[in-house]
Amino acid sequence: MNICEFSLAGQRLVALPSGALWWPERQLLCVSDLHLGKSERMLRRGGPALPPYDTSETLDRLAGDLERTNAETVICLGDSFDDLDAAQALPSAERLRISTLQAGRKWIWIEGNHDPGPIELGGAHLFEWRCDPLVFRHIAEDHPQGEVSGHYHPKAQIRVKGRHISRPAFLLDSNRLILPAYGVFTGGLRSSDRVLADLMDQNATAILTGPHPHMIPMPR
Repeated sequence: MNICEFSLAGQRLVALPSGALWWPERQLLCVSDLHLGKSERMLRRGGPALPPYDTSETLDRLAGDLERTNAETVICLGDSFDDLDAAQALPSAERLRISTLQAGRKWIWIEGNHDPGPIELGGAHLFEWRCDPLVFRHIAEDHPQGEVSGHYHPKAQIRVKGRHISRPAFLLDSNRLILPAYGVFTGGLRSSDRVLADLMDQNATAILTGPHPHMIPMPR
C-alpha cells in the first residue's frame, strides 16, 4: 500500500490513501468527518436527492483500512453523522455493520458540530481525547501542540501536465494536523481559503490523498 509518513510532536504518523491517519506505535486509526446518513438528511430537509449508498460506501472504506491496519483503537474525529437524527435513522444493517467493525477494538466518537451529543452506538463519546503527546478534537484551537483535528474538509490543488488536479488533503505544520473528510459526498475547502491559510503556519505542507499520497508545500 502506498503511504506518506511524517512526524508530529515527535511521533511517526502515516497518511493513508483513503484519508485516514495511522499511528503505528499506538495501533490507532483516526478518521474524520464521515457524515454518515448524509443522503437521508438531505432528503429529509428537502434538499437534492443524493445516491443512497453514501453510508455503506464510507463504511466499506473504513472496513478496508481496518483490515489493512488491524487497528486496536479507532477515533472518529467528529461529524461522524450528518446530524443526530441521521444517526437515529441508520438502517439496522448499517448499525450492525458499525458494531461489527467495533468488535474487539477501543472506539472513540469525538463530538462534532453536526453531532454534538451522545448516540446510541457502542464506544466512548467525548469532546476531545488526549493520548500524549497528541490531542484529538474536532475543530482546531488556538496555540495547539500536537493537535489532530478535522472539520474543514481541506483539499489542495496542483497543476500536472497543464491540468489542475484537486484532492482531499491532510494539512500539516509543526504544531497541528488537519485531516480531510473521510466520507463520500462531503465536499471540501481549498487550502488557499483564508480560514485555512490563517490556521496553518508558513511552512505548512499538504498531503494529497489518492492511490499515491503525495506531500507538497501547502497551496495558499
